[in-house]
Amino acid sequence: MISITEWQKIGVGITGFGIFFILFGILLYFDSVLLAFGNLLFLMGLSFIIGLRRTFTFFFQRHKLKGTSFFLGGVVILLLRWPLLGMCLETYGFFSLFKGFFPVVFGFLGNTANIPLLSALFRRLQGTSSMV
Repeated sequence: MISITEWQKIGVGITGFGIFFILFGILLYFDSVLLAFGNLLFLMGLSFIIGLRRTFTFFFQRHKLKGTSFFLGGVVILLLRWPLLGMCLETYGFFSLFKGFFPVVFGFLGNTANIPLLSALFRRLQGTSSMV
């Protein structure tokens, strides 16, 4: 069993609120204040979960600099009240940063979801089409 510290629990909550504010900002026609607040909460929650040093090393690895520049550039553009352009840049940067993590998530969802159609879809998204 993995032990989770109190700081990591707080980080999960802060990250959840960040995602909520981002989705709520998108729902309200790209409200720049909600989007900016959600981005700051997301980044702060991520640093609470994995620590400041790991967050810094995650974002500033040599092969992830393009995704980091797009993501953080989108945050800056968003803070300058250009929400649509900022969210487009952030979305590209987010997918570029976390592209190695998506197969793991789809594999986990494919193994936990015993719904026939969804588990086949998650296995296909993971890249393995073996039927068990």
